[in-house]
Amino acid sequence: MIPAIAIMGLAMLFAPTVAAEPVALTGVRLIDGIGAKPIEDATVVIDKGRIVSAGPAPKRLPYGTTVRDYRGRIVMPGLISDHSHVGQVRGVTSGTPNYTRENIVAALRAYEAKGVTTVMALGLNGAIFPSIRAEAHAGRLPGADVFGVDRGIGVPDGAPPQSMLKVGPDQLFRPSTPEQAREAIRAMKARGGDMAKLWLDDFGGSVPVKMKPEIYKAAINEAHTQGLRVAAHVHDLEDARAIVLAGADVVAHGVRDKPVDAAFVQLLKSSGTWYIPTLALDEATFIYADRPAWTRTPFVRDALSPELTARFDDPAWRSKTLADPKTAAARKSLAINLRNLKTLYDAGVKIGFGTDSGAAPERIPGVAEHRELVLMVEAGLTPLQAIGVATANAAALLKLDDRGTLTTGRLADLVVLSSDPSESIEDSVTIIETWHRGISSTSVER
Repeated sequence: MIPAIAIMGLAMLFAPTVAAEPVALTGVRLIDGIGAKPIEDATVVIDKGRIVSAGPAPKRLPYGTTVRDYRGRIVMPGLISDHSHVGQVRGVTSGTPNYTRENIVAALRAYEAKGVTTVMALGLNGAIFPSIRAEAHAGRLPGADVFGVDRGIGVPDGAPPQSMLKVGPDQLFRPSTPEQAREAIRAMKARGGDMAKLWLDDFGGSVPVKMKPEIYKAAINEAHTQGLRVAAHVHDLEDARAIVLAGADVVAHGVRDKPVDAAFVQLLKSSGTWYIPTLALDEATFIYADRPAWTRTPFVRDALSPELTARFDDPAWRSKTLADPKTAAARKSLAINLRNLKTLYDAGVKIGFGTDSGAAPERIPGVAEHRELVLMVEAGLTPLQAIGVATANAAALLKLDDRGTLTTGRLADLVVLSSDPSESIEDSVTIIETWHRGISSTSVER
């Protein structure tokens, strides 16, 4: 039997950290995340880490409410990434030595600082991840809340390329038989994964083989038996079609080799499969070598490590990157991805939000998510539609009904801005503060 004092200690350890008294943010322009027109002169009331009300000023505030005059400020829900990674990158390096508690917590802090309050770490997670996730859920870690897909399933001598990721044996399965695939799924379920992930394609021909149908079908069937949904890494239309037909629940990257056809659109709609474009992934391949003005703003530069700053400022690196055939391929992939997103969104396909941030040095946590918003608008979505994808839709993909909108009962995860991204999406970066579970990033040392 566990002593009562020990039980009390555990309860204190995992009790969520919330503000001690109600707070009302008055006079704001409110973007609620559900796509409605912004509400002028609104009041957001927060108590015990949740939204009490958000909209026109209530007639009465909870007893003891602290009132903060936020006139001239814009409030929107915290962003939610359905496809990111943690612990893979430090400086300009990737690999197992970076997968440490310190580095993961630093990444979660970086996300939150840029207004991303929830992250799905979509694979490549090591043995320390379950305890970190539990602490984050309990509000005992600084930074964004984090969910995870555990290790994920790759291909022997195939995707994802070990030469690129340099991950350890406890971060990835590479089954060679259907039974090994089923065993891998069971192991990930036992370690508490929130979803399963598999890498289907051949990374543009850079690896010699793709995942065999008997492997991914066995993995998907076992995952569903275990109550896990499956996200699949794809690039090409035919791979995406095959994996959705096999039962995948999430297409974890946009289709980037050709325009999607009507049959694929209907397949996504009839199956209810989620589609995450990850537009910013391909842009990150070349954009810091292109050096547009936004890459040199404090919002971006403050997020860079000294090593990454030096890389981006190096003319030799920029020249080499721009001359690399991968850059031309990434530009083409991005252009196709943009067109496909507009087609799928207009058709009513369920669109999620993610960037593959944290998987490579150039995919900068927090920065990438704001680029995704800009690129979604470039694809043809309105700013409010893009914000809705990054908040309400992103929460729905993760089946999280406690966040994603600023409505009564939801977690008080919100971003306060000085300019309105519903009018100009580029203004999503004008962050004054991030509130996470009702605590302001500027009001408490976390």
